[in-house]
Amino acid sequence: MYMLKRFAGSLGWALQGIAYALKTQPHMRFHLLATLGVAAAGIWFNISLNHWLYVSFAVALVWVTELINTAIESVVDLQTTEYHPLAKAAKDVAAGAVLVAAINSLIVAAVVFLPYLRQ
Repeated sequence: MYMLKRFAGSLGWALQGIAYALKTQPHMRFHLLATLGVAAAGIWFNISLNHWLYVSFAVALVWVTELINTAIESVVDLQTTEYHPLAKAAKDVAAGAVLVAAINSLIVAAVVFLPYLRQ
């Protein structure tokens, strides 16, 4: 029972973190809308199970990198309000990770959905 309580607590904190990112980060809200759009397109085109796997991994990668980016930005902002080149580098590198994941998701979307559009 104790393990279940601990897991429930951890799950709650994780969901609070996602909620925080959705409330405070405009890009996170965009990713949510994009996720809903891609899910709707997947249902509309009745994509294959393998295509669902590719799409879900691409979507998850974007969400994970955006959440990590938010965490890094929060920690940097907590540490300093003044400009520092290392603070800028940390934020820029984290944002770069999101960009790489987003480009990957666009490539996956093209590979998955373009053949359905040509039918």
